[in-house]
Amino acid sequence: MRAVVVEQPGGPEQLRIVERPRPHAGAGEVVIAVRATSVNGADLLQRRGGYPPPDGASDILGLEAAGDVIEVGDDVSTCAVGDRVCGLLAAGGYAEYAALPERLALHLPDGFPWTQAGGLAEVFSTAYDNMITRGRLQEGETVLVHGVASGVGTAATQLAVRAGARVIGTASTDIKRRAARALGATDTIDYTAEDFVGRVRDLTDGRGVDVIVDVVGGPYLQRNLDCLAFEGRLVVVSVIGGADTHLSLRQLMARRLTITASTLRARSIDEKALVADRMRRDVLPGFADGSLRVVVDSVHELSDVAAAHQRLEAGEHVGKVVLRVSER
Repeated sequence: MRAVVVEQPGGPEQLRIVERPRPHAGAGEVVIAVRATSVNGADLLQRRGGYPPPDGASDILGLEAAGDVIEVGDDVSTCAVGDRVCGLLAAGGYAEYAALPERLALHLPDGFPWTQAGGLAEVFSTAYDNMITRGRLQEGETVLVHGVASGVGTAATQLAVRAGARVIGTASTDIKRRAARALGATDTIDYTAEDFVGRVRDLTDGRGVDVIVDVVGGPYLQRNLDCLAFEGRLVVVSVIGGADTHLSLRQLMARRLTITASTLRARSIDEKALVADRMRRDVLPGFADGSLRVVVDSVHELSDVAAAHQRLEAGEHVGKVVLRVSER
């Protein structure tokens, strides 16, 4: 089968399409013929040498995949050959076939487009697990979403609106801000030209926001804390701006603030299965009834994977950069 690996750490030119043996289903696994996958920020970090796959995982890139089940292993009871599914992977999504733990397989609604399915699992699992589960966002609260037009940002915006919360988003261009408002964001902030702390205070009459979904990390920490309301929650989902910072605990203690952060990739199957269960219960129905969608920025063939990485790296995308693997 065709698969994408990194020859040596570096730019998109280091991506190589190679031939690898097709995986077979172990106990509790299914094999899918991959129709689509997507490019995530973690893929860029791995390509550069900064985010190696977990011990024992494949060197094939890709943290998610969507496709048709073609083989089921022993002890599989909820999936059958022919089912249309997507799911999280520790690695291996940039390939024509992938082995997926049955407990992580998310069944897709009839007719759901493969180009959307390829970008569903990672960003909606990340947004739900962090903003709803860890951030405890409630109806009537206000959430600040940084990078509101990113894959995670577009997912978080839709989930927040569906939960009855108000969304304020930061983005660098008019196109991105318009896209966020089209998804239901009440207000948007041009962080390149405006002080987002001051704007948040203005938009909330000085109160601040209840939850922040942050993709920047260290450089934003103090300003994020300044944006939070009493008993607010900061949820860090990425550290693209840097992981190190200085923090005074007095502000957290005085205003009873909470900071939480997590990643999905390194979690055990049991831990990821809890996220998948919540996705089935609270998120997938939104795709069935049309209230949720995967925002697709662009679709690239697997053979054009370098261009897909370049698109995400440029930072001009709105939503997901998708790789189409097969049109079988």
